[in-house]
Amino acid sequence: MGSDPTVRNDQPKGTAEPLPTAGTALVAQKRPLPAKIPARKPHRKNWAFLLLAFIIAGGIGGAYWWTHRVPPLPPGIASGNGRLEADEIDIQTKFPGRIPKLFADEGDLVKPGQTLAIMDTRDLAAQLNAAESQAALSEKAIDEAKSNVEQLTTQLKLAQQEFDRTQDLVKRGFATHELFDQRSQQLSAAKAALLAGQARELQAQHALDAANHNAELLKVNIADNTLVAPRDGRIQYRLTNVGEVLGAGGKVFTMLDIGYVYMDIYLPTPDAGKTKVGADARILLDAYPDRPIPAHVSFVATQNQFDPKVVETKSERDKLMFRVRVRINPNLLKAHEESVRSGLPGMGYVLLDPKTPWPPMLQNNLVQ
Repeated sequence: MGSDPTVRNDQPKGTAEPLPTAGTALVAQKRPLPAKIPARKPHRKNWAFLLLAFIIAGGIGGAYWWTHRVPPLPPGIASGNGRLEADEIDIQTKFPGRIPKLFADEGDLVKPGQTLAIMDTRDLAAQLNAAESQAALSEKAIDEAKSNVEQLTTQLKLAQQEFDRTQDLVKRGFATHELFDQRSQQLSAAKAALLAGQARELQAQHALDAANHNAELLKVNIADNTLVAPRDGRIQYRLTNVGEVLGAGGKVFTMLDIGYVYMDIYLPTPDAGKTKVGADARILLDAYPDRPIPAHVSFVATQNQFDPKVVETKSERDKLMFRVRVRINPNLLKAHEESVRSGLPGMGYVLLDPKTPWPPMLQNNLVQ
């Protein structure tokens, strides 16, 4: 039985320590951990830099707010937000039919009377030809009736002469009463024939008038199938395509009347009560904050918009809002028709007191 060499105490000094055998367990030697590194304190210069950056950012933000802030309105001026709007006009068909041609598209500026679309009117054109032919036939009938009336007038004149001559002969005894009766009947027949001829002439005249009226109606209907712009405006929507068949009242275009542009704002009871129709006003759009647009009040609602209930207390009545329409002068719109847009948000300002002057932001650089 041999002893384990790893536990021998008589190993001479200076000799190499023998390697552990395969069956010997390796015991992990515990080594002391390094001392904990103390956390570094933030440097005072970093704090100073952050503080300086915060002060600079605050100064820039304060300067931006000061330069872009909206100055308070003086007493005598009320304001409200809204959107620039224009009256919409639907271009609709009067009769059912097919649309073979369109002459406008979305975004186009159009003038009064400008052709926007035409409808197929071949059926109406055929009816017009028939009505004109009927009118021509009635004219021929009138000419024939007039000739017949002239002939009957001559026959009546002859019958009257024969009657007068026979009446004279009967008085002198040279003609019989029988002949006198015959002449009398001939005279009455001639008068009746003349009246009938005159009635036929009048009937032919009425037939001609009816044919002419029918032709005029068909011409109007054909003209109504040519869709035209009723006013100055801009095409907002094209609602149909070439070749489509529409019923009566079918929409082809929706256009904006650029001669009637306005902004509806809502004012509380104290301001709405002081607002008068025709009062001076201004519109300031978000897209053009430095270009006030002159306008006037064209409508003030007689009923509040937000609360239909009967409110008894004054504090609650002061919260009621009334719609006020601020409209731009049509002559001004005519001069700037290329720039007219609807849907732009902005602010509307109303002069409650005529003696109150407009502030510089609503008077300087005014759109002319």
